[in-house]
Amino acid sequence: MAAEKKAYPLRISAAVLDAMQRWSDDELRSVNAQIEYVLREALRKNGRLKNEKAATPADDDSY
Repeated sequence: MAAEKKAYPLRISAAVLDAMQRWSDDELRSVNAQIEYVLREALRKNGRLKNEKAATPADDDSY
């Protein structure tokens, strides 16, 4: 069963968005998937997100 996805409008500076675009290009992900990956990793590393067995954005890049 796929994890539920919710839309969320994000206001982000042009410089940060450009950096995320370059990073996502390097990782062969969409910008949306890269942002979700970075957020998920930060949450996990800070103990705010339990380890999930569901697919990660790297596994499902259908954005």
